[in-house]
Amino acid sequence: MRKISPARNSRPFDYAQPGDRLHCGKVSIAALARRHGTPLYVYSGDQIVERLGMFENAFRGRNHLVCYAVKANSALAILKLLAGRGAGFDIVSGGELERVLASAPEAVGRVVFSGVGKTAAEIDRALETGILQFNVESEAELELLAARARRMKRRARFALRVNPDVFAETHPYISTGLREHKFGIDIRRAPEIYRRTARSKWLEAHGISLHIGSQIRSAQPFGAAVERVSRLARQLAGEGIALKTIDAGGGLGIDYHSRAFDAAEHVREYAAAIEKALGGFEGRLLLEPGRFLVAQAGALVAGVLHVKSNGKKTFVVVDAAMNDLIRPALYQAHHEIVPVRRRSGRARAVDVVGPVCETGDFFARDRKLAPLEPGDLVALLDAGAYGMAQSSNYNSRPRAAEVLVESGKARLIRRRETMADLLAVEST
Repeated sequence: MRKISPARNSRPFDYAQPGDRLHCGKVSIAALARRHGTPLYVYSGDQIVERLGMFENAFRGRNHLVCYAVKANSALAILKLLAGRGAGFDIVSGGELERVLASAPEAVGRVVFSGVGKTAAEIDRALETGILQFNVESEAELELLAARARRMKRRARFALRVNPDVFAETHPYISTGLREHKFGIDIRRAPEIYRRTARSKWLEAHGISLHIGSQIRSAQPFGAAVERVSRLARQLAGEGIALKTIDAGGGLGIDYHSRAFDAAEHVREYAAAIEKALGGFEGRLLLEPGRFLVAQAGALVAGVLHVKSNGKKTFVVVDAAMNDLIRPALYQAHHEIVPVRRRSGRARAVDVVGPVCETGDFFARDRKLAPLEPGDLVALLDAGAYGMAQSSNYNSRPRAAEVLVESGKARLIRRRETMADLLAVEST
């Protein structure tokens, strides 16, 4: 694989020439905004494929399957793009399963179904379609899975999602690997559950699963967690329960600040930690990256509506809002904000805010930005994950359009919602 410069594998959004306007690859962001309006999500399909290739290269010596975490960005076009390159999918709802079926039905055998609250109807649909495995999060869920499998006369492959009790330094809302979290089964309970299900006619102990959280920048916690489950897998193999898969989950983080993030090296470090922890496990390794594949491939483009001052504070009011990208309000997350057309002049500290009637509707506070004027465009970078996926219609705002850029060409993959769309499901 050709060498990728740190700038290239960090973000696909850049200025084509000094003083020029922002582009995604060879496509002008300003031209996309004129054609499709704002707010507008723009994604680089080329970078998504490149990031997938980083995982394939790093794990090429191991029998593995990359199962993209659909919750990060569930756009049908992105799912189809990844499925066409051999990826599987990690889903957490029946709705996400339907998205895989709609975009890439041939990939359903590469689907793992995670999540703490699967319903009987969701389990039935997954059994019917023939997914790869259920990542089971409780003994009660395992009993439900057995009952539904018996009713449908289909043997269900499952992996217990064990809680390895490994601390990963990340935001508390997206940390999932400790005993006090709602996810998974205590790893100390797992051997007895596997022994009990070995006698089941309708359950097949197919693997073991873990997920310790999201936006984790160090490889060490992944290695520690995988080492614990691989040790359990070896113990079970000694008892005659040979598991076919270890699902290492997702959670590999990105750098939302730096423009020189070496993504390929980050994946290599992650792979080395996991490979070392697997020891002699000879089964299939499942991986569930989401954010790492799509976050930096996406940007939210917004138009500047007003620039106003309240005393010493200056506010740049844009036409995107917390309903379009909630991460800053929800997690106090940082997103770099850049002008689509750069103006000369001294940078000043401003708050970048949206029009929603909430003080929490902001994208940046006291951020030093170059001069902006009404009618200008800005791009909020690294918005490809948990942007559109978490968007809403708060304040009765239609959701944004989405554009995918591949090989120098852009296409609309989701039209902008209209008020007719919002009102169609209601009655007076």
